[in-house]
Amino acid sequence: MSPDSSNLREPVFAIPFDLPGIGEGQRTAALHRQLRDAIIDGRLAAGERLPSSRRAAEALGVARKTVVAAYDLLIAEGYVLPRPGARAAVADIAARRASRTGPLEARARSELIAPAWRTPPPRHAQAVPLPERSFRTGVPEHRFFPHDAWRRLSARAWRQWSKRPFGYPPVEGVPALREAIAQHVAFSRAVACNGDEVVVTSGAQNAFDLLARLLVEPGRTRVAVESPGYPTLRQAFAAAGALVVPVPVDDEGLRVDLLPKDVRVVCVTPSHQSPTGVALSMRRRAALLAHAREHDAVIVEDDYDGEFRYSGRPLDALQTLDRDARVFYVGTFSKSLFPAIDTGFVVAPAWARASLAAVKRMGDSHAPGPLQETLAAFIREGHLARHVRRMTPIYAQRREVLLEALEGGLRRWFAPIPSIAGLHLAARIDPAADARAVFDALRRHAPGAQTAAEYSLQADALQAAVFGYAVIDADDIREALARLARALSR
Repeated sequence: MSPDSSNLREPVFAIPFDLPGIGEGQRTAALHRQLRDAIIDGRLAAGERLPSSRRAAEALGVARKTVVAAYDLLIAEGYVLPRPGARAAVADIAARRASRTGPLEARARSELIAPAWRTPPPRHAQAVPLPERSFRTGVPEHRFFPHDAWRRLSARAWRQWSKRPFGYPPVEGVPALREAIAQHVAFSRAVACNGDEVVVTSGAQNAFDLLARLLVEPGRTRVAVESPGYPTLRQAFAAAGALVVPVPVDDEGLRVDLLPKDVRVVCVTPSHQSPTGVALSMRRRAALLAHAREHDAVIVEDDYDGEFRYSGRPLDALQTLDRDARVFYVGTFSKSLFPAIDTGFVVAPAWARASLAAVKRMGDSHAPGPLQETLAAFIREGHLARHVRRMTPIYAQRREVLLEALEGGLRRWFAPIPSIAGLHLAARIDPAADARAVFDALRRHAPGAQTAAEYSLQADALQAAVFGYAVIDADDIREALARLARALSR
């Protein structure tokens, strides 16, 4: 048998290649890269024999030395195993990775990773994919957003930005947005501030992380958090080394009377508590400010979900009532506009502003300038206020339908917790009901609904369900809760 006929029986690559037309060095690099990628992603399986350099060169239309050089590189990197007297074969890189990274992973868990992150916190339930129309919390309706206005303002901001020399926006935020935020919170929440007091952040979670790093001395600072309460807030402070102290919540909000005297930071959601939805009563607000003054503590006020109100006048923000410069007021546009905007802010006391900016400069020096300019114009031209006015009756109708179902066909199992704001509603489980069976039925018939236990640090967690109503239509609420009632009746 002739050598040529033997070569014809040798295997050729079953994958396509895109090699440059000129330059031997370029062809070698391209062939090496494409072979390596095919091995990594499994298109060339472990143990598969490579065609001889001569056959490969003929099939690819390149010089043999190009293939030899590419094979040599793969052998040197461990992707291909040479075999004396036989064709080289693809290495088992999965086994190689396991043998190399296994001991490192074990060591990382015990030594290299900071203690707060050796066991990552559980993924929040709302991060799990859900149907588009569901009872999920934390996400507003998208269908009525003024997309055209946003696109127009965004295009204008980018045109203006393109005419300027390149540079970084101020770490505190562009002046136009800081001024717009100050005017917005003064109008909507009676928060007395000016643009100089505002620090723009990448959402509320970034604000919590910055404040945790600013206010916590690792291993010493005790921080009070609501229980149940917003998980990522307490996780940010725990990761900074704080000694987190859970404090119960009732129908008036945070139990200020149970605050330990040695806590130096108190985190609270007074407008619409997460997750119960209650508002911190005026007497509790006064008591909390008095506690902070008496025990030399500061307050992180998360004005969570307070943009949409359905009755009554909103209670004054803690920042508005504060006379001792102890309140850090945190806000975000994720609920009033859309989550992907990822823009929040802190209204900080004068004594902490420069230090807060320095902390921000180290980890997240600036938000994108054109986005900030777009948002500033959106607020300044009244689009935000009009959007909130438009959405409030839409959300109010959905909330009313949800309440009707909870107080009607589901009243044997649920008792709604009083709430007059926000985009979700919590309901206590009847003590006589089988809570586990209720929660199992919730998962099947009310996707996105959560349990208050998911927000709690304490073993005796509040037995309650949390229903979001921002992204589910009124008719869908009726149908889903009717199915839930039938399932529970069975």
